[in-house]
Amino acid sequence: MTPAGRERGLTVLLCAAGAGLVLLAAGRPWATVRARDSITPFVLELTGRDLGGAASALGWAGLAALAALFATRGRVRAGVGLLLVIFGAGIGYASVAAVRRSHVLSTAGDKRALLQGLSAHPAVETAPWWMVSVAGAVLLVAAGLITTARGARWPGMSARYDREGAVGPAAGGPERAAGERAAGERATADDALQVDQHSLWKSLDRGEDPTAAEERRP
Repeated sequence: MTPAGRERGLTVLLCAAGAGLVLLAAGRPWATVRARDSITPFVLELTGRDLGGAASALGWAGLAALAALFATRGRVRAGVGLLLVIFGAGIGYASVAAVRRSHVLSTAGDKRALLQGLSAHPAVETAPWWMVSVAGAVLLVAAGLITTARGARWPGMSARYDREGAVGPAAGGPERAAGERAAGERATADDALQVDQHSLWKSLDRGEDPTAAEERRP
């Protein structure tokens, strides 16, 4: 594998790992709200998707960009790298904003309408999964920066097929043309031989002697 191919492979791994971490963390609990002092104490866990679906949606977009790293080339691939940077930055911001106390309490209040009335001071605890999402965002940004800076030099998915197409009819040159003419001449000779054999059998069926006809021919 060429150095450019290895560089592309490393970038693809970064992109896949970043998107995978973001999607994995989105389904895990990011915050827990505890209402101990209320008349009916309860504990409410909120996942990353509960606190906002932006990080998860951008994670899926980063995973889709993984295929574009193979399918595109040149400046278009550099544009895909820029999109990866934007996706990663958006995931990082959405992950940090999702675990703010005000946002967590607002989301919990939407799920438990009596939260504010039952407890004046609910406790909010955050889990480390939101940091896993931020780590995935950093990997996506790194993959995007590498793609933007170096992606135009990487080989495209269709490069191998282009090389095979270039070695087509033109690569054979005169030798290929001569071979095709020889094959055509052999096919013509075979057809003529089949016609002569057919005429010979017809003469024998009529009771004629084909050799006598050859002797009478001047």
